[in-house]
Amino acid sequence: MSNVGRVLVFLFLLNNLTLSAQGVPSKEHQIEAVFLFNFAQFVEWPAHALPKAEAPIIIGVLGKNVFGTFLNDVVANERVKDHPVIVKYYDTIDEITDCHILFINYTDIRQWDEIIPKLKGRSILTVGDANRDLKQRSMVRFFTKDDKIRFQIEPEAAKSAGLTISSKLLRLAENYNVN
Repeated sequence: MSNVGRVLVFLFLLNNLTLSAQGVPSKEHQIEAVFLFNFAQFVEWPAHALPKAEAPIIIGVLGKNVFGTFLNDVVANERVKDHPVIVKYYDTIDEITDCHILFINYTDIRQWDEIIPKLKGRSILTVGDANRDLKQRSMVRFFTKDDKIRFQIEPEAAKSAGLTISSKLLRLAENYNVN
């Protein structure tokens, strides 16, 4: 089985894990961390976003780090299309210089309504939490349904940022339809 096939199987299995009632926050964020890494394998950035072959793919966390060391452990020594994957943590939107995937922890940010507009035109895949992301419209939103972590993708928002999301990932996503 190819690496892409293994990742798809892994994503499918991970997506169908049932969360235990006792450890929902910890388990939820562990699953989201694995999704963040796997999203990197199914998104293409424009050439200017990764100008050098050795340029790292940066997964950023804006606001409180809800992943502990788990996200760092997930990406440790990993590469995506020959690019190393690293994690950076940001307290404010103004700190973000280079970033490819940005998880936004809206619970910890005072001026959350300014985040998405400030990122407009930048090739950053934004990821948020459905409970906090109704107005922000991140490109990807996590939510819980039937005690399972799910995600939705807004392909037009990604396209307007110059990102191409693989149809394989789009097929795993649920409809992004928030009013």
